[in-house]
Amino acid sequence: MYAERPAPAGLACLWTRTVSSQTVQRVVPDGCTDLMWTPASGALYVAGPDTSAQLATVAPGTLYGVRLPPGAFPSVFGVPAHAVRDLRVPLSELVPSARLDSFSDMVSFCASRVVVDPALAATASLLRSGDVGTVAWEIGLSARQLRRRCLDAFGYPPKVLQRVLRFDAALRLAWKGVPFSAVAFEAGYADQAHLAREVRALAGVPLGQLIRP
Repeated sequence: MYAERPAPAGLACLWTRTVSSQTVQRVVPDGCTDLMWTPASGALYVAGPDTSAQLATVAPGTLYGVRLPPGAFPSVFGVPAHAVRDLRVPLSELVPSARLDSFSDMVSFCASRVVVDPALAATASLLRSGDVGTVAWEIGLSARQLRRRCLDAFGYPPKVLQRVLRFDAALRLAWKGVPFSAVAFEAGYADQAHLAREVRALAGVPLGQLIRP
């Protein structure tokens, strides 16, 4: 069972996943990063930004997570997001001084370090629907500067970030029961076939299978 609850300002959400037996979970890209804790082992891991689906083996018990919004990773962990792209890294390798013994410690750690950068939020918002070259011009950056900013903050070059954010928006609409043709239009795809290709490329399975309970 997976459950989310609201988080302090600057964080995306707090979540738990409880399973009674070992299972394999498909984790799809959403532009976010997570700090995860398994009480049974005491392991604390940072999940970097993914570029495609990953299959994670979840042991019996409860896994706790703090999700950071796109762009927040460097302020919390002190390294550029692209350094951990598609990786799961022990927290001790990124912040050796961190001593976290509970879920509330995790939340406090992230909330006390996160910095909300309006410029990064604006960049992500513009990239959701705008051409990369136009976005660079609108925010006063060269294409190279925009690429460097996106790699450091989000872990992706601009076009990949755009694809991931659009995919995440489409998935949220599909979960709400919006017809796939309307999902394609509202999320900014050329048509439903374009949506289907992108979902397969990023998630590895069709949209219908991805949202199946």
